[in-house]
Amino acid sequence: MLYMIGIGLGDEKDMTVNAIEAIKSCNFVYLENYTSMIGFNIKALEEFLQKEVKLASRDLVENKDEIIENALNSNVALLIKGDVFSATTHSDIYLRCIKRNIKVEILHNASIITSVSDCGLSLYKFGKTASIPFENKNVEYPYDLIKENKDAHTLLLLDLKPENNIYMTIKEAIEYLLNVENKRKEKIISEDRFVVGIAAIGSKNRIIKYGRIADIIDYNFNSYPQCLIVPGKLHFIEEEMLNLFLISNYQA
Repeated sequence: MLYMIGIGLGDEKDMTVNAIEAIKSCNFVYLENYTSMIGFNIKALEEFLQKEVKLASRDLVENKDEIIENALNSNVALLIKGDVFSATTHSDIYLRCIKRNIKVEILHNASIITSVSDCGLSLYKFGKTASIPFENKNVEYPYDLIKENKDAHTLLLLDLKPENNIYMTIKEAIEYLLNVENKRKEKIISEDRFVVGIAAIGSKNRIIKYGRIADIIDYNFNSYPQCLIVPGKLHFIEEEMLNLFLISNYQA
């Protein structure tokens, strides 16, 4: 059996009781380390679980059969930062297990998709989500999506390479959007447009700031990973909540 387990956005103690009970029954425990920043000490996780934990690269999860072969005859846990299917990459190993008649149990947890509501924006009012890749010179989809979402809020996930400790910053994401605007000139993005910058959501190092692009771009978001929200039309309650995080306010 394969347990696909979301471990949340904070530290090793964010796992549910059901997840911990499942892991206790496993002979092999893998921690996927390529779709997000781990953000805690692996040794602390091993001590907490009383299990050896093997880091799983993209190649191991997506291209190798090690996890699946082990799951044929043993209980195996694949630990995933955030929630199990927040990153579509995990659908592949799920499908491969089903084709091999391996039972899979999904144990969910908090994800970036839901936790961004900390800023006060209603999840019901978000449109489609996009990612901004590092190699974005010829990529304009995130800009197009903001345009397409119109009055809906747009969540932009920023690229990362955790294995190399490289994370796209909010500043880089904004510069990308301004570059596309300068090219397209469709008045979708400007220095006066209000955005929400979020760093390390779900952890003790969480930072949320709301303000004009001209102000947000120079703010020092010194926690990772980071994401950017371009709000659409605001309900007065959303506006009141966002004002708690105005960049001119002290509150983080």
